[in-house]
Amino acid sequence: MRIMFMGTPEFSKKIMKELICAGFEICAAVSQPDRKKGRGHKIQATPVKEFAEEKNIPVYQPEVLKDGAFKEILEKHAPQAIVVAAYGKILPEYIINYPEYGCINVHASLLPEYRGAAPIQRAIMDGREETGVTIMKMDKGLDTGDMLYRVKTKIGEYETSGGLFERLADMGAEALVHTLRLIESGGDTAEAQDEKKATYAKMITKADAEIDWNNSARKVSKLICAMLPSPEAFTHYNGETVKIIEAQVGPDSGPGAKPGDILACRKGSGIEVKCAEGTVMVKKIKMPGKKSMTVDDYINGKGILTGRFE
Repeated sequence: MRIMFMGTPEFSKKIMKELICAGFEICAAVSQPDRKKGRGHKIQATPVKEFAEEKNIPVYQPEVLKDGAFKEILEKHAPQAIVVAAYGKILPEYIINYPEYGCINVHASLLPEYRGAAPIQRAIMDGREETGVTIMKMDKGLDTGDMLYRVKTKIGEYETSGGLFERLADMGAEALVHTLRLIESGGDTAEAQDEKKATYAKMITKADAEIDWNNSARKVSKLICAMLPSPEAFTHYNGETVKIIEAQVGPDSGPGAKPGDILACRKGSGIEVKCAEGTVMVKKIKMPGKKSMTVDDYINGKGILTGRFE
């Protein structure tokens, strides 16, 4: 099966690598255009582009796909299937309908739940205990196509988006290889999604990363996990933005304190912060212009934090 691969981040790269290891022919790779990143605003190639070039696979990075702009490339490589994994652009119908075996998407949720851009972060934010990967055949809707294969996994209590991302990439790669072999043998069975159960995971914004101490301790801890490695959960302390890198649910607190109050700041345990229900114990923080550090290291250098987070 000649496959055109469409993807952009590290998640996509891991899946593309597994396809090659499994013996599938990648005739071309398509990725988002290179963008400026970091403090230096240097142009940085996408992980998929870098990997494809290492393997001498032709790479395309179109700015526009609509109105047949990509048709010439399709006809040049004539893929029998197009595999899409976190590509980042909506595909027009002429691309979806082109390959013999269709466009096969690797989506990091148990569809029809968490359709859209940020299924991993949103599942953690919502405190879900289970997620997975769905291999689906794309249609013109947003993650609405028939499901070909699903695999499930538990979400750890303090598992970050970065950690879950890595695990789902591995699971998705294995599930994709299994599904493609079923398709080749004519043994795939497509299942329509139940629209009544559909939910959407919209893109994460900076505003999503701000901690609301009026939430429960578990909800706050889940937000902190969901925002790692990016954009990182934040709060405010003495007028400065402080990023909370790691925290756990702490003990129940007594009456009198308000959400956001710092109840204690101790070496060996962390910063105990009052929430609407319970407390969280902050273990790692990032002060403005500084690298992430443990609370112990902060206390050694700056002393204890008192007052409240806003």
